[in-house]
Amino acid sequence: MNNDQATCLPVWRSMLFVPVTVARFVQTAADRGADAIILDLEDSVAPTAKQRARDLLADAIPRVARRGADVLVRLNRPWRLLVRDLEAAVIPGITALMLTKVDHAEHVRAVAEIVDELEAERGLPANAIRFVVLVETAAAFFRMEAIARAHPRVVAIGLAAEDFALSVGMLPEAEGLFYPKQHTIFAARAAGIMPLGFVGTVADYKDQEAFRAIVRRSRRLGFMGASCIHPLQVPVLNEEYAPSTIEMEQARRMVAAYDAALAAGTGAVEFEGKMIDIPVVERAKQVLARAEAIAVRQARRG
Repeated sequence: MNNDQATCLPVWRSMLFVPVTVARFVQTAADRGADAIILDLEDSVAPTAKQRARDLLADAIPRVARRGADVLVRLNRPWRLLVRDLEAAVIPGITALMLTKVDHAEHVRAVAEIVDELEAERGLPANAIRFVVLVETAAAFFRMEAIARAHPRVVAIGLAAEDFALSVGMLPEAEGLFYPKQHTIFAARAAGIMPLGFVGTVADYKDQEAFRAIVRRSRRLGFMGASCIHPLQVPVLNEEYAPSTIEMEQARRMVAAYDAALAAGTGAVEFEGKMIDIPVVERAKQVLARAEAIAVRQARRG
């Protein structure tokens, strides 16, 4: 993913799930500091409450967005539920739809066609609503690259650890998840979209230090942000999926040293005791671009 691609993508370090049927969670979601709020119509909503959840969406959007967070909606499968969800969710104020249990690229394109129609019917800007796609089964895993490239609306992809582990008959532990999670990163980067997640499970949120270590390692592997189920996880994600002050300062010095060397006609560049080349400098530029994008996001929050 180059710098131009990165600047076109949203900044979603932290994406907090909020069950739209629980009023107190909706009311306080905006104060949690998450870059995005995911209004959930799926797992956190009982089957008998699905329609009520859809009816609550329009009122919930301004409440959760009042401090500048982007608003997403997590949708259901199978198709009968999904179509009803789309009818309710393609409305003003929605930044993206989270498509669950995506099996193949054709699924994404079919949803996109429905969203096209709804945007046109309702006078919404064309192609404004983006997609986050979730791979949750062993079968879909082997189609991940095609899913990531399925449609221009797709801006991010993730592997749902709990569901995927159930599908393949393993526990959602880091050892087993490492390869599929890493493959998610590769598929996302090849498609020019964001890899979301971390190498671990979202279920255990109480051990903050353990969670921080997981997220820090996951960022080093290439993840850019993640969803979470508890507000305690939000500041950890915001901090760990952003460049540190030390990283930014070093990146600025490195870029300056490299530019000065090029201007002087020097081929080999030494920086703070090490030789650096173009990939290393490009990585430093990515750090600075990421920091700038995060600063713009934070400015929106006021």
